[in-house]
Amino acid sequence: MLKKMETKVLMAYASTHGSTQEIAEIIAATLREHELSVDLQPARQVRTLEGYNAVVLGAPLYMFHLHKDARRFLSKHRKDLTGSLPFAIFAGGPFAKGDEEEWQEIHRQLDQELAKYPWLRPVAVEMVGGRFDPTKLRFPWNLIPALKQMPASDLRDWTAIRAWASSLAAQLPRPGRDGQPPLAMI
Repeated sequence: MLKKMETKVLMAYASTHGSTQEIAEIIAATLREHELSVDLQPARQVRTLEGYNAVVLGAPLYMFHLHKDARRFLSKHRKDLTGSLPFAIFAGGPFAKGDEEEWQEIHRQLDQELAKYPWLRPVAVEMVGGRFDPTKLRFPWNLIPALKQMPASDLRDWTAIRAWASSLAAQLPRPGRDGQPPLAMI
């Protein structure tokens, strides 16, 4: 029996309060709409990249640094990510309404974080708005009065996130395209 080969994508995410996970879920759903097979997993639980045709990593920026689980993921899987495995990353950034200059500064911080991994060659990088809920602050952030007094906000633009995921789907390898065989024997 002949079966079409699938493009299998790992959608890994690092999330402290669930905001990045929610974004990863929407990206995974959008990639599935484009007929890609997607495994959604917390980055800290990923043991191997074997069997995947592409990897997408999502992580928030905290104090201008990628979430620790994302940094560990990149270090742990360096060998696989250095090769020809397509890799994309999105980062949750601003959670307070700011001007274009502020967004550019946060994107610059993401670029600086990614520069720490010179071997990494992402096919796509995206900065998305974040979510902030002062009631979920944990130590030591809950000790900072200015943070505790900030209003809750959610700058995640779901339409833009879905559009980015759709454009990403077009960049990922597909069986029958990119020199891959279209069918596999079962």
